[in-house]
Amino acid sequence: MLYNLGSINLDHFYRVPHLVGPGETLASHDYRVGLGGKGANQSLAMARAGGTLCHWGRLSRQDAWARDTLARAGVDVTGVELVDEPSGHAVIQVDDRGENAIILFPGANHGFRAPGLAALLAGTAPGDWLLLQNECNGLDQLIPLAADHGLRIAFNPAPMTVAVLDLPLSHCQLLFVNRPEAAQLTGQAVTSEAEALLDGLARTLPSCETVLTLGGEGAWYQHGNQRRHQPALPIRPVDTTAAGDTFIGYYLAALQAGHPVAECLRRAATAAALGVQRPGAAESIPDGDEVERALRDGLA
Repeated sequence: MLYNLGSINLDHFYRVPHLVGPGETLASHDYRVGLGGKGANQSLAMARAGGTLCHWGRLSRQDAWARDTLARAGVDVTGVELVDEPSGHAVIQVDDRGENAIILFPGANHGFRAPGLAALLAGTAPGDWLLLQNECNGLDQLIPLAADHGLRIAFNPAPMTVAVLDLPLSHCQLLFVNRPEAAQLTGQAVTSEAEALLDGLARTLPSCETVLTLGGEGAWYQHGNQRRHQPALPIRPVDTTAAGDTFIGYYLAALQAGHPVAECLRRAATAAALGVQRPGAAESIPDGDEVERALRDGLA
């Protein structure tokens, strides 16, 4: 079983000709509200890929529709608490090249307390997976507690902050990072070559499996002396907002199904490539049948 302690946000999307600059007032030519948050996106992606998981999260009572959206996709939402606090939300700009800029308000996602975390862990079993991102509080307490319970921990340190550097990451078994996150974790320049970043990650977390996603440069898997590259697929992105979350959810579903690393990478890359060709976050995540068709038709 996989448990995802993850953010649930309301995403406010604004389509703009370019990302707004300092002192600039810019008119958007589209606006909509949707389900988002890295945690919710990753749960949704994993469920659409056929994975089995339970989401742990906090959400304002007035936004229960977001919990119901996860449930309809097949996510176990018994661990989602409805609270009398504002939900987390994000203001997302997406420009005409498909690039994005995001302002995040954590809201209820930062209301986790030690007794509640302990209660959630009490229902787990040794060998279960725990998926984490950096949009919820309490990770410094949860990671060692989860390790003590015998859980395997997968961590995506997004959005990356300096606080991540103080987390007990040696307890993690699987790390998902993009280029800026890898650079900050290893103390390297963001322009460093992939091989240098992988070398640095191997030194920093030598026993951890790592998946490094590089957008148009594809993705790398590393564990010990093993490295494997997944080339990027030849597509034209429209909106990259949930690309990383889609990749992670599909990778974990494939891992849960017993696929080897090469197939996990292939399925994850295919799903992400399909997702970036449409706007939005949660709504851009493809269904499993769509990914299967793409795999059969040779997209990957």
